[in-house]
Amino acid sequence: MDEPRWLTDEQQQAWRKFVEVLVKVPAALEGQLQRDSGVTHMGYLVLSTLSEREDRRLPMSRLAKKASASLSRLSHVVARLEAQGWVRRERDPEDGRVQIAVLTDEGYNKIVETAPGHADAVQELVFDRLTPTQIRQLTKVCESLLETPPDSH
Repeated sequence: MDEPRWLTDEQQQAWRKFVEVLVKVPAALEGQLQRDSGVTHMGYLVLSTLSEREDRRLPMSRLAKKASASLSRLSHVVARLEAQGWVRRERDPEDGRVQIAVLTDEGYNKIVETAPGHADAVQELVFDRLTPTQIRQLTKVCESLLETPPDSH
């Protein structure tokens, strides 16, 4: 049996800080969105992703990828957004097996109303604390962490 690849002291320190960020920042953003707009963070991601499309439409599978969510989780989120009247689902006329998520006018108005407060929270929680150089470094670190490892499929 191979020896475990234990973390060095430096790695352990970095890992614990990273985990703290992974817990605290999403919780703070979730709280801000719920308190100010009654929207979950995942709901916000769905609404904002659809709002950025010229036709405000996207197949559910592509939307799941863009929101970094499983199709099952996305379906639950979209069902809640449908109940609010912010999104509706339609069948793709060219392939009836494909469901399309469509941002309604009410959903578009909701994201327009919600986005300024959310952007302000992101500024306060993240970017106000970083220098321009650190922001560029953060981008590069995130890109590296999101790359598919060479041995995965």
